[in-house]
Amino acid sequence: MSFLKSAACFMAAAGIAAITFAQVTPAAGYTPPDDTPKVSVGATIFGDYTYTDSPTSKDTDGNTIHPSSFNISRAYLNVIGNLNHMFAFRVTSDVSRETSTTPSLSGSQVLRLKYAYAQVNLDDWMTKGSWARFGVQQTPYTDYTEGIYRYRFQGTVFAERTTGLPSSDAGLSGHYNFAGNYGDIHAGFYNGEGYAKAETNNEKAFMVRGTVRPFPLGGVLLNGLRLTAFVDEDHYVEGAKRERTIGQVTYEHPLINAGLDVLRAKDQTTVTKAQINAKGWSIWVTPKFGTTGWEALIRHDDYLPNDALNSQKQKRDIDGIAYWIPKLAGKTAAVLFDRDSLKKTGLTPVAPNATNYEVKMLINF
Repeated sequence: MSFLKSAACFMAAAGIAAITFAQVTPAAGYTPPDDTPKVSVGATIFGDYTYTDSPTSKDTDGNTIHPSSFNISRAYLNVIGNLNHMFAFRVTSDVSRETSTTPSLSGSQVLRLKYAYAQVNLDDWMTKGSWARFGVQQTPYTDYTEGIYRYRFQGTVFAERTTGLPSSDAGLSGHYNFAGNYGDIHAGFYNGEGYAKAETNNEKAFMVRGTVRPFPLGGVLLNGLRLTAFVDEDHYVEGAKRERTIGQVTYEHPLINAGLDVLRAKDQTTVTKAQINAKGWSIWVTPKFGTTGWEALIRHDDYLPNDALNSQKQKRDIDGIAYWIPKLAGKTAAVLFDRDSLKKTGLTPVAPNATNYEVKMLINF
């Protein structure tokens, strides 16, 4: 990591500390905030039944089959709390399937940390919802996007699925809400390898997402529009780029959510190899059928892994219908019936289309 980045990181940390421990004189008639410690325990479960229509495979007797399986792809145990109105924390364990070839672990469910961070709330000095975090935490883009696109239980968002952009990582970050609900900014320094891997060198990723809500007072028709820019500036090793740039437009309405992402990526695993530039876009829409809890999911991803090889393209289509159980008082439960089809062109040998039919379940409390 460069000297300027190191200096910026130190200055940010020093600024956060100075703000946090500054003395504030309450105004007359001031009502002190609730400093009662609180802890809550919850869980998130992703389950599915998946039937593979193509490609087919063969069983141990050589029979041609369509693979199918019942799965628990994710199970999170969340412990969230606050020591007082200023200091909060979260610990989330992630239970996932081990896919390595190690005989003793292959196929087993393993436990790892998804989140483990401390948070300083800066509401006393900044706009409400501003904070600083240290530890294994959400990265600026993915968690924000999934708050609008609510279908992580179907699969990951476009940038994570194609370029491996981590949804969580160890680092230091800060968040600031613009006054008047005009948007927010979230920026931080992270290891860059993601929560599932250890840091490998001295390089750190700087990630920043800025979001503007152009019409915060535009009523139900306009205030759901948001414009977002995201940059992930990192290096595999010194002088070898790992960068992600995303422009995003999203729209939220009681009858529909929609989004468009345009992605650019640069990868150079070592200075001795050529840099690979990738690009792509994703568009999705989730029309809702009134207040019944039923809604559709329609998504198309278009990705070019290497723009020097224009014939090698990846196109994914996801379409389905979901039922979100209403009136759960802050809890979430949904079932999705979907088709997920991936087509890769320009490869030698030719890659068959991969098409799955799935029933997916989300429980969150």
